[in-house]
Amino acid sequence: MKKVVGVCACPAGIAHTYLAAENLENVAKQNGYEAKIETNGSSGVENPLTEEDISEADFVVVAADTRVEMERFRGKKLIEVSVTDAIRKADYIFNEAKQNNLSEY
Repeated sequence: MKKVVGVCACPAGIAHTYLAAENLENVAKQNGYEAKIETNGSSGVENPLTEEDISEADFVVVAADTRVEMERFRGKKLIEVSVTDAIRKADYIFNEAKQNNLSEY
């Protein structure tokens, strides 16, 4: 099965972080991906990505309006979007992945 991992983070880290993560997981499933999304919210990091999670992923989604530790994604296909885009335009993210319009970190 195809896999995607991601990080969702916003400055307030309340509703939008979790809405974005949930939406990415749902759209991933609809597109045939297994997904694991780390959230960096008001209560800290939840569902943290492991090195194994990252290495097994076909690509990475960073949906953040704040700083995210990126070095762990070196060498991976990656797309960066805002938290709002992850909520409203998650289909776009997976269309970009299908068309291989991803950058490499």
